[in-house]
Amino acid sequence: MKIPHKILLALKLYDTLWRVCIPLLRLNSRLKDGYDSRCTGDKLKPADIWIHAASAGEAYLALSLIENIHSAGPIHFLVTTNTRQGLDIIKKAIEPKKINQITIKSAYIPFDRPNVMDKVVHHIDPKLMILLETEIWPGLLFALKKNLIKTIIINGRVTPKSLKGYMRWPSLWKTLCPDKILAISRDDANRFATLFGSQKVQTMSNIKFDQLQTVINVTDNHLKAYIPDHAPFLVLGSVRQPEEKQIENIIQNILSNLPETVIGLFPRHMHRIKYWEQTLHRLNINYKRRSDLNRKPVAKGTIILWDTFGELNPAYALAKAVFVGGSLVPLGGQNFLEPMIYGITPIIGPFWENFAWVGDDIFNQGLAVKVNNWQSVASGLIHRLRQTIGQTETVAQRQTAAIRYIEERKGGTLQACRLIENLLNPKSANEQSLN
Repeated sequence: MKIPHKILLALKLYDTLWRVCIPLLRLNSRLKDGYDSRCTGDKLKPADIWIHAASAGEAYLALSLIENIHSAGPIHFLVTTNTRQGLDIIKKAIEPKKINQITIKSAYIPFDRPNVMDKVVHHIDPKLMILLETEIWPGLLFALKKNLIKTIIINGRVTPKSLKGYMRWPSLWKTLCPDKILAISRDDANRFATLFGSQKVQTMSNIKFDQLQTVINVTDNHLKAYIPDHAPFLVLGSVRQPEEKQIENIIQNILSNLPETVIGLFPRHMHRIKYWEQTLHRLNINYKRRSDLNRKPVAKGTIILWDTFGELNPAYALAKAVFVGGSLVPLGGQNFLEPMIYGITPIIGPFWENFAWVGDDIFNQGLAVKVNNWQSVASGLIHRLRQTIGQTETVAQRQTAAIRYIEERKGGTLQACRLIENLLNPKSANEQSLN
């Protein structure tokens, strides 16, 4: 494809800016890790399929694709990432996978300098490039286009804010557009269509739904031993540091209205345990560390300060009400789908961007509740707890509805893998369409 002269000049300027800036990036604490390989990409090996997964979340999406691709012959994957967390996941969870006829290598992706990307793409020479979610880089896309590499975006999403930025030069993106985009919602598809053209875009179910476990076993929950009979049990899950003052207010509000409530307090990060010990002592609230419990019920009105890993889901299974943190301040929210699977209707704050992919229908159907401030969180939790006092509450209907919501949205992995297989084997795809 012939690239317009104006765009070639812009890419040349873009290359110059990268050349000037790259030495300064060594000072960045995140980018100095693997700095030399980011500069040149010299150690990257040829691959049949190159997947770029920006960070940890996308790395798991890459794993889902690799595990579900069917191939008639050997396939070598290269999975690149931008972050140390993403690279660690690829090396620990993906590279060691023993999948028939599949080999996997990982690396940091080089900086998006067009001259470097051109050499890297030419050397790797993939049959297919897969970009996960929103990895739209002009240097990389130009190199792929120049080297005639088929390119697709899978699990695609683009925010209105990002689209506004891209649309400052729409002809650039029309020129560098991928061969296919699978977007996770109709709104995302429309935004991609605005950027690249509607003929390139389809919708798909978010692969993240496929990763949700909906088969649970709560018949033997060891945490039952710590919760007194007939005491309402509340879980404050994945509480983040910037919202701690608001959580203090919620705790005091709930205990002043329902003093018999047992609260399971789960800080998102263990280094905040000391802070919470000091805070609860200052507030004169009775608490026990989870690690100090000895298979006996705590007293009613106690806060269990969870200082052990791996018990949030068993706690959700016993809870009568749940708040999921990271959502009272602009942190994007934590996973509020987990308590839903146990038949709980979680309450979250207004900030849940990290999980916007689940869709607003989850709130419209009453499977979760979002509110605007800590006062509404507290009143919502009190209302839920009062509903359950003195009742043997049936959660089966809510659990069934939550599982149905998730299951109906699965299938994105297989849809994406079939597209990948068809692009790798177009002759086979044509034969199937004729049968």
